[in-house]
Amino acid sequence: MAALAVAACESKTATTGESATSSATVEAATIDPAVAGTSGTRATSTDEANATPAPAPTSIPASKAGDAAAILARPQVPILCYHQIRDWTARDSKNAKDYITPIATFKGHIKMLADSGYHTISPDQLYAYMTTGAKLPSKPIMLTFDDTDLDQFTIARPELDKYGFKAMYFVMTVSLGRPHYMTKAMVKQLSDEGNIIGSHTWDHHNVKKYQGKDWETQIDKPTKTLEEITGKKINYFAYPFGLWNEQAFPELKKRGFVAAFSLAEKRDQNDPLFTIRRIIASGYWTPRTLHNSIVQSF
Repeated sequence: MAALAVAACESKTATTGESATSSATVEAATIDPAVAGTSGTRATSTDEANATPAPAPTSIPASKAGDAAAILARPQVPILCYHQIRDWTARDSKNAKDYITPIATFKGHIKMLADSGYHTISPDQLYAYMTTGAKLPSKPIMLTFDDTDLDQFTIARPELDKYGFKAMYFVMTVSLGRPHYMTKAMVKQLSDEGNIIGSHTWDHHNVKKYQGKDWETQIDKPTKTLEEITGKKINYFAYPFGLWNEQAFPELKKRGFVAAFSLAEKRDQNDPLFTIRRIIASGYWTPRTLHNSIVQSF
């Protein structure tokens, strides 16, 4: 199982997909992260106070949510995706290293985001912004973690806490409690601490290949498990491998999901909420490379 998360995600590399330039990323391009002096924690007070509180996504009536054209017209918020946070070993392939971020590299990434004045937002904030244009903090960014790896709790979590950052964790439930993966208690703790838990299937089966009882096995049962662990409604889904098709949208909607996240692909022009773009924060990237990739990709 230790290799499952890497093998599962190796079909996608950290490439630039659909590009849209926002005021936030234009501002970011003018900042040298090596000399910027404002940490995310210190910079948040005014900006967070001025941001619109995020309502529960199900409380936003359809009549107030913008159509696809309105959603697509809004600047995209940068969203990063991480998998394993650990140092490389001799057994790691060249491709796998895109999905394995060495510990020092990860710490450099998060410090750069804080020093550059980025503010982490929740998926509820993102949803409200995309559907209604709700105000966000300056330089918003979302941090997401896929596949339930233990190091996301033991290494990433305390590093994010240093800067007051929160994240979204897409949990693959087959791994819960197994060696090198998080336990149910850890997932609950992340949720209790203000992070958001999302569904990432039972065992990372490609959504494009679902048939028969796959929707029950891969979506219904895992989502119920996560709701029992957290005591909260699970509203968000991440596609394994970042791969999706239009046939998945109505299936996800009727199961109560309000949005779904892909990887480095163009958004569906009719249903952008179910093809929200993320980029993989490659293990090869220095903080400066990550900074440039954020600016260029969003």
